[in-house]
Amino acid sequence: MTTDNGTERGWVLGLMSGTSLDGVDAALIETDGERVYAFGPHATLDYSSADRTVLKAAVQDALAWNFTGAEPASFGAAEALLTGAHAQAVAHLLALPDCPRPRLIGFHGQTVLHRPPQAGHFGATRQLGDGAALAKALGLPVAYDFRSADVAAGGQGAPLAPLYHAALLASSPWDSACVVNLGGVANVTLWRRDDPPLAFDCGPANGPVDQWVEAQGRGNYDRDGALSATGAPDEARIKAILSQDFFAATPPKSLDRYAFTAALAEGLNPADGAATLVHLAAAGVARALAFADQRPERLILCGGGRRNPTMRRAIAARTNIPTLVAEECGWRGDAIEAEAFALLAQRVRRGLPLSLPTTTGVPVPLPGGRLAFPPDNANQSSAAPPFA
Repeated sequence: MTTDNGTERGWVLGLMSGTSLDGVDAALIETDGERVYAFGPHATLDYSSADRTVLKAAVQDALAWNFTGAEPASFGAAEALLTGAHAQAVAHLLALPDCPRPRLIGFHGQTVLHRPPQAGHFGATRQLGDGAALAKALGLPVAYDFRSADVAAGGQGAPLAPLYHAALLASSPWDSACVVNLGGVANVTLWRRDDPPLAFDCGPANGPVDQWVEAQGRGNYDRDGALSATGAPDEARIKAILSQDFFAATPPKSLDRYAFTAALAEGLNPADGAATLVHLAAAGVARALAFADQRPERLILCGGGRRNPTMRRAIAARTNIPTLVAEECGWRGDAIEAEAFALLAQRVRRGLPLSLPTTTGVPVPLPGGRLAFPPDNANQSSAAPPFA
């Protein structure tokens, strides 16, 4: 099928495994890489506790490795587990009634370490996930390794979802908005109609809170904002953290998941520590708005943090901007990142840019990603088969 401008469009399945290590999100969209024409089903495959143990070991080993010397041996086991789990997620989704058959898979993999560029030195990024093995297992072309080309060109390598946010906002009733993704870290997409989006990581989000709650023996995360709601944020501590150079640095900028940790709340009781980390995330979002050319009409919250009522209230209070969660815009909050990598996979296939000077700091709009093909068409190296 072709669009009005003659470009091909079709069903693409996107996959995402976030730094919270909860599981694999899978989602189908019909897209030409520029617009979204239809939404298919989406689903999440949770990691087991044993899976999480393997993945956490790889993340901890990555932090100790820090791009120096041979890669940790644990990466091999983690990569095999991840690739298999993603194949299972695809199989689960495609088994749903009336599920469209995708012609392409977008496979982000699992980020285990991300180092932004600093002081004239290029950054580095490592995602685990075997695109060739996934293509073989599924019998479908797979787009993967979305970040490496950006980092090699001097970009931040993150965030990559802004082009998808812009595609969603194109049909919104507003002329400006800010999408706030509350994952392990927080990132913002500052959007104005007819302008390229400005996007950057703006501080911690769920990562330190999850780490803190787990250390207190209260579960894996601040469920329903219950613990943070009973505490009082340490405003002096938040102010001191916000004085760090990162928050004042001009975008583009990005963070590793462990750039900010639960140690920021050290010495506080469980409830006050959780409240402080939740309000720190909100304060980082508010600080980010200083880089906007104009005040956005709406904030739209995505990612796992949108489910934390304490974080939602804190962001609304500290920004004083009408704040919505993704679902209130008609978006599928649990599927947005997977959908984003479906759209980006189509852009890989078409050779379109994945990142812009205003999103990652690359010198020019930059294509990227790699394509892997199943054995029956493995001789193809740069273009996926045409859509029907």
